[in-house]
Amino acid sequence: MFLQRVVIAAVFAAALAGCTAGPTARAPAAMTEAQASELAERVKAETRHAWQGYVRYAWGHDALKPLTRAPHDWYGPSLLMTPVDALDTLLLMGLTDEAKQAQELIASKLSFDHDVDVQVFEVTIRLLGGLITGYQMTGDTRLLALADDLGRRLMPAFASRTGLPYRYVNLRTGKVRDGISNPAETGTLLLEFGMLGKLTGKPAYYDAAKRALVETYRRRSTIGLVGSQIDVETGAWTNPSAHIGGGIDSYYEYLYKCWRLFGDADCKRMWDDSIGPVNRYLADEVRDGELWYGRADMNTGQRTITRYGALDAFMPALLALGGDVDRAARLQASGMTMWRAHGIEPDAYDYAAQKVLRPTYPLRPEIVESAYYLHRLTGKPQYRAMGKELFDDFVRWCRTEDGYAALKDVTTKERDDAMESFLFAETFKYFYLLFAPRDAFDFDAATFNTEAHPLRLPVP
Repeated sequence: MFLQRVVIAAVFAAALAGCTAGPTARAPAAMTEAQASELAERVKAETRHAWQGYVRYAWGHDALKPLTRAPHDWYGPSLLMTPVDALDTLLLMGLTDEAKQAQELIASKLSFDHDVDVQVFEVTIRLLGGLITGYQMTGDTRLLALADDLGRRLMPAFASRTGLPYRYVNLRTGKVRDGISNPAETGTLLLEFGMLGKLTGKPAYYDAAKRALVETYRRRSTIGLVGSQIDVETGAWTNPSAHIGGGIDSYYEYLYKCWRLFGDADCKRMWDDSIGPVNRYLADEVRDGELWYGRADMNTGQRTITRYGALDAFMPALLALGGDVDRAARLQASGMTMWRAHGIEPDAYDYAAQKVLRPTYPLRPEIVESAYYLHRLTGKPQYRAMGKELFDDFVRWCRTEDGYAALKDVTTKERDDAMESFLFAETFKYFYLLFAPRDAFDFDAATFNTEAHPLRLPVP
């Protein structure tokens, strides 16, 4: 039965690609709400399938290795990455039994009292964000207590001379390391720490994370761009490459979203100062008006590499959220060109040469996220049709007997033995919300962090 579904999915995807590609493409037929609801149920079923694989073979651990059916932990002792990241998605989908199962595991077993060095950025967006959203959706004060404990243990990371956080901190001792960081890791903390400050009445959380964001912004170049690497002790740039991809991406995302969530006028001013230079120096039009975002020198604006990738594909969502829907739609169309080149997107792609630079696909959500935002903000049916194409390809190439596997190479479809927690937090969530009824989620009342954990004000 599964093979039959795969064949049908592949045929539909090929047909859809043929009818939507090219300058004379026909507009996709409108998807009925009934058809969309059927797709939402498919997504829910696949989410349950992957969760059951985790429960069966990796329960109590950070993640499942889906090919060898073995557990994987990031740092030795488990920090329950998958249950924390998955909880709000399970709740949103109405997978009540699975959500209760995850919630009780987290509340009764999760501990941060470990002598391990953790990456501040990843632990913040996945665990701190997931615990805060879990608390807001369930009212379980045990989750807020865990978030507060984690936030307290992460705070020593901000104790540099500049206020820019070190990349790693020991959860037990507070010892820090790795002073060469990047804008994403220094500037993608305010949504989570800010919410923690609001929920606990401890403004030091907000203040530390905001200072890190402001100090990153203050070190932009004279033409308004930031680079790829920065020394948190001196504030000096060690790599001047400017782009919107991994290592910088969510810095720009949080400038706008911290304004959206908290109404912080400083964040809105920093966003307004930053998006213009990004569009001026990084946007690149090639081949009859295709829009991409490449790389440039942060000081001169000179183009260096015509590189785009799976992480860059968040940008249409951010552009649309910021009101630039036309540019967002054009960039999303380019992202689909990258996806269709091999039936699934690579981590890095030379858009000028139309060549894969890094062939891995770790189950990333960003292109789906952008399809969701564009559909939510425009109501145009083409984005649900696009989402179905993406979902069919995703299932075809990544589904395993016990979950979903990353790809080592999108050109050969060789699989990798990895199923990261963001599969639940982001990829499945954005697929589901794209097809679910509009009133299934109050988009206007929530702001997604970069791990797709929805955060809400006012707090209780």
